[in-house]
Amino acid sequence: MDQHIAEAVGRPDLIRLDERLVCLRFETMKVVSALAAVRHLLDTGAVRRGDTLLDSSSGIYAYALALACHRHGMRCHIVGSTTVDHTLRTQLAVLGATLERMEPCSDLKLDQKRRVERIHEILAAHPEYHWMRQYHDSVHYLGYRAIADRVREATGADGLTLVGGVGSGASTGALARYLREDPDGRAAPDVELVGVQPYGSVTFGAEHVADPEIIIAGIGSSIPFGNVAHELYDTLHWISFDAALAGSVDLLRRHAVFAGLSTGAAYLAARHERERAPGRTVLFVAADTGHRYVDTVFARHAGAAPLSALAPREVRDQSELALPWSRMRWNRTPAPAVGG
Repeated sequence: MDQHIAEAVGRPDLIRLDERLVCLRFETMKVVSALAAVRHLLDTGAVRRGDTLLDSSSGIYAYALALACHRHGMRCHIVGSTTVDHTLRTQLAVLGATLERMEPCSDLKLDQKRRVERIHEILAAHPEYHWMRQYHDSVHYLGYRAIADRVREATGADGLTLVGGVGSGASTGALARYLREDPDGRAAPDVELVGVQPYGSVTFGAEHVADPEIIIAGIGSSIPFGNVAHELYDTLHWISFDAALAGSVDLLRRHAVFAGLSTGAAYLAARHERERAPGRTVLFVAADTGHRYVDTVFARHAGAAPLSALAPREVRDQSELALPWSRMRWNRTPAPAVGG
């Protein structure tokens, strides 16, 4: 029996959609990393019960950290973007978390920069606060080991293609790293990692291509993230808002899975990878439910493109990227040197 709701919220479902397509569905994925991170910090003495944990968030991590703090008797302070909606603001308030919302900003890079600047101001005034650094501290990888073990048990892992949003790098990076381990002394499993990015994200060099619709929250970035291990990724898909919307609607219509916009993008990429490699099982990550996207995505279901009308443009480098969907082999290449 679970001792706290956070443990139940963080436990994913494995759903076989067809013979070779599997959905790893979370209610709120980042609860997994936040819970394990806070537990590790307590166990190692880096923080103590009653301390304040601080971070920046566009939404999902704020809820995850608030739950982890509630579970372990900590205080939570979030510097949030304007994407933190009314429902989440209300939940955070009742949970006892402090939320500072930044002023509206049309420039995502400026928004993230201002949030980080505010973090530093808070730390200067309260040096006793602990900055969680979800984008840069590898402590956020820890919670995914148990998830990887469950996936391995269910799928065998060998001949597996894992597809998911890159985001902070913790979820897909950690899952791939743990799934590629050699737990029984045999050859390391054959696990391919496919990352999904929005246009405009700097993480894999797409900052020069803008999406006329909104950027897909949580799977890209306007600033470099230290938790992204570029050398783990085999293939990348850049997917526009409209294409991801079509994926989310099709996933609900065809498989009754109600999930967010990043999941629609991952589902679209996963279906394509399944067709390219008939001998492999493809598992895609569904990071959250679709409730935040009822008005912006699902209410537009009548205008969603059929998936049969969508296919990626195969590109050799980022200069060839084009909307609405591009695919490129990355071949586990390390991140480019800064300034190089």
